[in-house]
Amino acid sequence: IKNIAGDIVTHFEARQEVFDGKGMIVSMSRRIAADLYEKIIKIRPQWHSDDLDKGVIKVVMTSSSSDGPKIAKHHTTKQQRKVLADRMKDPEDELKLVIVRDMWLTGFDVPSMYTLYIDKPMKGHNLMQAIARVNRVYKDKPGGLVVDYLGIASDLKKALSFYSDAGGKGDPTILQEQAVDLMLEKLEVVSQMFHNFPYEEYFEADTSKKLSLILSAEEHILGLEDGKKRYINEVTALSKAFAIAIPHEQAMDVKDEVAFFQAVKARLAKFDATGSGKTDEEIETTIRQVIDKALVSEQVIDIFDAAGIKKPDISILSEEFLLELKGMEHKNVAMEVLRKLINDEIKSRSRKNLVKSKTLMEMLENAIKKYHNKILTAAEVIEELIELSKEIVNMDSEAEELGLTDFEYAFYTAVADNESARELMQKDKLRELAVILTERVKANASIDWTIKESVRAKLKVVIKRTLRQFGYPPDMQKLATETVLKQAELIANEITGE
Repeated sequence: IKNIAGDIVTHFEARQEVFDGKGMIVSMSRRIAADLYEKIIKIRPQWHSDDLDKGVIKVVMTSSSSDGPKIAKHHTTKQQRKVLADRMKDPEDELKLVIVRDMWLTGFDVPSMYTLYIDKPMKGHNLMQAIARVNRVYKDKPGGLVVDYLGIASDLKKALSFYSDAGGKGDPTILQEQAVDLMLEKLEVVSQMFHNFPYEEYFEADTSKKLSLILSAEEHILGLEDGKKRYINEVTALSKAFAIAIPHEQAMDVKDEVAFFQAVKARLAKFDATGSGKTDEEIETTIRQVIDKALVSEQVIDIFDAAGIKKPDISILSEEFLLELKGMEHKNVAMEVLRKLINDEIKSRSRKNLVKSKTLMEMLENAIKKYHNKILTAAEVIEELIELSKEIVNMDSEAEELGLTDFEYAFYTAVADNESARELMQKDKLRELAVILTERVKANASIDWTIKESVRAKLKVVIKRTLRQFGYPPDMQKLATETVLKQAELIANEITGE
C-alpha cells in the first residue's frame, strides 16, 4: 500500500502539471481505502482536511460501528456525499482525488475526471462502468487514463471489445508506450516547423529574452504556408499524446519543449476570432505546464501582451495606436492583432447596426482572403485594415454629424443603403425618415413582438406606409422594409424597454 500511495502521488502530480483534472482510486476493501488515505496524506499532509468542504483528497464510503475508528472516521451520510460530489464536479474546487470501493463507480458524472487508479479485481460490465468515469469529453482533456495495479489489462481488453462490438466509437485504449511513440512523432513534426528558428535558446534565456523569443516564434509560424492552422492542430495532437505519456521518462525529458510549443500555440489561438469555438478559458487549460511562471501563468494571456505591444489607454482604433501597429517589426503578428481587434469591434456593433456591420465584415474578410491567397503581404493587409478601422471611426462620427441616436442611425443606414434612394432623396430627407421610422417602430412594438405574427405584420405595414409617405423609391421599398424590420428585431429589447 505504501508503494502504491507513493506511485499515485508522483503520477497524479505529474499529470496535474499538464492538465488540471480530477482522479479516482478504486480499492478492493474499506480497510485498504482507509490505509491508502493514511499513506497518501503522510506523503502530502497538506492534502488532508477534517473539514468536509476542504482538502485535496477524500474517502467516499459508508461504515458500521463494528468497523473500528480508522474506517468509521471516513463514514459519509447521503447529504455529505452530495457535498463531496458537488466539489468533485466543480473543476475549480481543490478536491482532486477520491478513494472509493463501490461508491460512484456507476452513474457518477465528472467530465474533468481523467485518471482512474484501479487496485481492485474487476471485469466485464463492472469494469466498463468504472472506466466510463474517465471517458467524458471536457475542454482540452487529452483522454482518460486507467492505471492498473492488479494486472487487469486482459480483462480491460475484453471489456473494451464488448464496448466496440456494442457500437462504441474511436480507439478507447492507448497503451502508454503507444502514447510515447505518438508523442515523439508529433514532437518531430512540430520541431520541423521551427526549421532554421533557434527556439533552443529559449531554455537558457532570461524572462525578457523568453518573451522576445515567443514573439519571434509567433512571427515565424505565421510566415509559414497555412502555418497557424497546421501548428495549432499539431501541437494539440502533441499535447494529448504527452498528457497520456506522462510521467514516462521520455515524456519528462521533453516537457520543456512541449511547454514552449504550447505557449506559442496559446498566443496564436488568442488571435483566432472564430477558431474551434473554444473560449479563452479553454484555450488556457493546456498551458498549466512545468514552465517559467514569469512567462506563462494561469491568468488569461492578453492579446496585446501576446503581440508584444503596450495596451493602449486610448481607443484601439485611434491614430496613435494604428501607427504603433504599423511600425511593428513582426508584421504577421501585427496583422493578426489588428484583424482580431477589428473583428471584435465589428461584432460588438453588429446588433446596433446591421447594414454597416455587414459591409465592414465583408471588407475585413476580403482583405484577409487576399492575404491568405498571397495577393497581399502582411504589411499591405495592415494598410487595408487601417483603412477599414478608419471606416469604423467614420461610422461613429457620421451618426454624430447627423445628430442621430444609435437606433436612429441604424435605421438611417438601413434606408440609405441603396444608390437609387441616395440619388432620389437628399441626406436631410433620409435623416428625417430614419427619425420618424424609429418613433413609429417604437410606438407599434410591444413586448415579445418578434414572435407575434400579427404585430410583425402591423409593423410591416407601418414601415411601408412611412417609406411611401417620404417618396422612397418604389422598386426598393420591399427590401428596405425587410432590412428595417431585421434591424428592429436586433434591438427589440431596447426598443420596447425605452
